[in-house]
Formats: sequence, structure tokens, C-alpha cells
Amino acid sequence: MYQQVYDPVGGSLGLSTIFAVLPLVTLFALLGGLRLRAQWAALASLAVAIVVAIAVYSMPVGQTLDAGVEGAAFGLFPIMWIVVNAIWIFNMTEASGHLAVLRRSFARVSDDLRIQAILIAFCFGALIEALAGFGTPVAITAVMLVALGFRPMLAASVALVANTAPVAFGAIAVPITTLASVSGLPKDDLGSMVGRQTPCLALVVPLILVAMVDGRRGLRQTWPAALVGGVAFALGQFATSNYISVELTDIVASLVSAAAVVGFLQLWHPTATPTLADRGPRPAGPGGRPAIAGGATYDPTFEREARRRADDHRDTAGEVATAYAPYLIIIVVFALAQITWLPFKDFLDNRTAEFGWPGLDVLNAKGEAPLSETFKFTWASAAGTLLLLCGLLTMPVLRIGVARAARIWARTVFELRWAIVTVAAVLSLAYVMNLSGETITIGQWLAGAGGFFAFLSAMLGWFGVAVTGSDTSSNALFGALQVSAAHKADLSPTLMAAANSSGGVLGKMISPQNLAIGAAAVGLAGQEGDLFRRVFGWSIVLMLLMCVIVYLQSTSLLSWMVP
Repeated sequence: MYQQVYDPVGGSLGLSTIFAVLPLVTLFALLGGLRLRAQWAALASLAVAIVVAIAVYSMPVGQTLDAGVEGAAFGLFPIMWIVVNAIWIFNMTEASGHLAVLRRSFARVSDDLRIQAILIAFCFGALIEALAGFGTPVAITAVMLVALGFRPMLAASVALVANTAPVAFGAIAVPITTLASVSGLPKDDLGSMVGRQTPCLALVVPLILVAMVDGRRGLRQTWPAALVGGVAFALGQFATSNYISVELTDIVASLVSAAAVVGFLQLWHPTATPTLADRGPRPAGPGGRPAIAGGATYDPTFEREARRRADDHRDTAGEVATAYAPYLIIIVVFALAQITWLPFKDFLDNRTAEFGWPGLDVLNAKGEAPLSETFKFTWASAAGTLLLLCGLLTMPVLRIGVARAARIWARTVFELRWAIVTVAAVLSLAYVMNLSGETITIGQWLAGAGGFFAFLSAMLGWFGVAVTGSDTSSNALFGALQVSAAHKADLSPTLMAAANSSGGVLGKMISPQNLAIGAAAVGLAGQEGDLFRRVFGWSIVLMLLMCVIVYLQSTSLLSWMVP
């Protein structure tokens, strides 16, 4: 048996933290500084975490390695199981020729790529997040943006930044329900509090997206549409989480936002509609030609000809319906599988195999087994399995035979091979840090800030998601710690626990797991370091904004916002 000790270096939490952060410093230095490929940076950081766990935390070698193996298994299933099947569906759409139909359809709603970034990455991505989560919206929206003419790096960056405001209520509010279970606080109170924090992000994220796509010109020309989409999403998220249902929050908010933007476009259009061609050449992919997932290559004149092709070719209603069918199937299948009053959710959940990971016998400081010691093999209810079902249902709609679909699936796995290694290594790193106690050491050190912890609370959630890639995992890891720190500092436990989830959503875009998903989705596996540098600044700025919001909510200035 191994019992976690959070101050193994001379009984000092501060000194212990210096060693605990070494794996993370290694990871981000190799990724962002030395531009090492993500798989090698993740494996090197995993090695550092293992050394720290054994040499500093005195975790037995066998248990340390078992923790790493469990993390790798979780990285493969359910995480990469989701990504593989999500990109498989897209690749079938591309192989059937319906990707061009989808592209022309979006161009007719608005042929402005800045507006398309709002509709696809923000609105549609939020809907996918609401139903699936766990990296699915990044994988799907990034490849859709590439199909519309975005450069791969820009498409992945936009998809990652857009996947922020909806994350706390993702997968039918799993992060909130997890937070409630570990903190002992009412789910509705936590949902209401998060629903008074993340809408602040929704107000600014669409503006950031248009700035990423087209700089100051984009802001100047398209801010009305970005503002309409952000305000509609914020109001939908606030009203639904506080007065209707925590589980339905993102579904309602995403649909309201999309409807508001589409309706607004009937009355208003940007003064100019530039293409991405005048923003410089795209970075070349393997072989010197820009490539996307599935092996498709760009028409070098696509941006200049996009509007002309949309005007010259009129797709039939049936062709358009077929092009949208895979995504409509995804929405319907996930909705049926997640709605609690339908029989499907219980049926799928009851198929889960839950067991303690062999070889692990870990207790935390309270003498309790950490949640991560138990592995849940959710083979039936996993988002990846539901996406596989969606793919099978899509095959006859797209008129793709079994043999061809199998070849596309195998090709997808091959293209994602390095992303699979990266995600497995990152999750292995997270599990070693979590089960050895390294992560809790860092969290407790931050919790010692007293009243100023109100400012650091969201930062702790950000750190948790940056490490684990999941707001749910961060809430499971730090939810109880946030409540304990709140009592010590005479702060609202509901506010601090909610801040963990709200701040956590901003760490998702820099999580190596999600960087690997975004890069792999657009055919840029191995360039995760470049992607990290693209989004790191936005992650820090938005995280600090959330820190300020939470701190003000802990004072008399905004304390009226706390339920």
C-alpha cells in the first residue's frame, strides 16, 4: 500500500512544490521553448514525473508504473477512441464528395470566413461539447473549418479557443455533477454559480475568434455579429443554468446563439468579405503540399474561387441534407443517449465495467482511495462508441460500403498514430502525478494564500485542466480542496468550487491532450508546439480575466452574484 504524502521534502509544502512542478516545467519548456514534437516532449515529461514520484515521493516502482499504464489506457479509451471515430466520420464525408456540398452550404449562409468561425467553432462546437465533450468538438469543428478554406494551423487554433465557454457544462454537465459529488455541494447551486461566471467568457470569445482570423480588420468589420453571438450564448447559458436545467445549459445556449447569428445576418452583412488568400500562404504539409486529415489536399486557388463556385453550382435539397446528415445523426444519437428521462442512458450506463486497476493500492492523506484508482470501462456509453454508431448510420446515407468504410477507418488510425502516442503519454503523466500526490502538493501550496486564494482559485482549476485535459478530471481532483480552502479563508465554498470549473475551461486549449487532438485533426501531428504558442497567450489572458471576476465576486462589489 502507498499512502500519499504532500510535503515529502523536509515537511515543507513549498520545497515539495518545486519538485512537483518539474514534470510540467519540462513539458511546456520542451513544447513551447525547444519546439520538440509533442510525443517526445510528453514521454520526456512522463519520465521526469516517474523519477519524482519514486525518488521524492517514495512511491513504489511497481505502483508508479501501474499508475502510468492506467493513464495510458485512459488516453486510448475513451479519449483517442473519440477522436478516431470523429475524424473517421469526417473522412467518409470527404471521400463521398459531400464535403464540397457542406462547404457551399455554409458559404451561402455567409461566405465570410470570420462569420463561419463564429457559427462553426463557437455555436456548433458548443452543441457538440454539450453532447459529447472530451475533445470531440475540437476534432470535428477543426476539420470543418479546414474544409471551408482555413489554414490548418488557424483552424486548429480557432477550434481550441472556441472550446472554452461551453466546457463547464459539457457532456450534459458531467463536470458540474462530478464537482457536486466530490465537494458535497448542491448541483443546482454550483450550476447557477458557474452560469454566472462563464457567460462573461462567452461575451468576448467570438470577438477573439474574428480577431484570430482577420486581426483588427476582422474586429472592425464583423464585431456586430460576434457580439450578437456572444450575448445570445451568454444569456442562454445564464438563464438555462439558473432557471431551467443544468444539464441542458449548453444545448439551449448553442442553439439560441446560432439562431441569433443567422437571424442577424438576414438584416446585416459585413462591409467587406476578405478571403484568407490575402493573409499569406498556408504552411506546407508533408511533401510540401498543404494537407488535411484524410489525405485531401487544397486547391491553391480555393479562397479566390470560393464565392464563384458557390454561385455557379447549386446543390439540390437532397444533396445538402445528405451533407449535413452525419452531424444531424451525431446530435440525435448523443441527445437520445444523454437525456435522463429516456431509457437509453440507463441501459448504456449499466453496461459499464468498473474495477480497481490491478497493482494499484493507493490511499490519500485521509486514508481514502483516490477516484482515479478505479478504471471505468464505459464501452457502451463512451462518446467514441456513440460516434462509431453514428459512423455506421452515416455509411448508408453517404452510400459508402463496409469495405471502403473499413479502409477509411484504418487510414484514419494510421494518420493519428503519433497523436495516439502523445495522448497516451500525457494521460500517463497526469495519472502518475495525481496518484503519487504531486498534483495535490501544487494545489495545496496555492491554497495557502489565504483571502487572496479567491484570485488563485480559478488558476488552480486552469492548472488542473492543463494537466489532465478535462474539466471533469480537474473538478474531481481539486473540488474538495477548493471547498476546504474556502472554509479556511472564510470564503464562499460554492464560489470557490465553481471557480475551479470556470477557470478550468481556459486550461483546455493548452492541454497537451487537446493540442494533440487539434493538430491531428487538421493533419499537423508533430506541430503541437507551434499550436501551443498560438493559443497560450489567449489562455493566460482569459484565465486572468476569470481570476479577476471570481475575486470581485468574493468581495462586496459583486458578492450579490453568489447564490
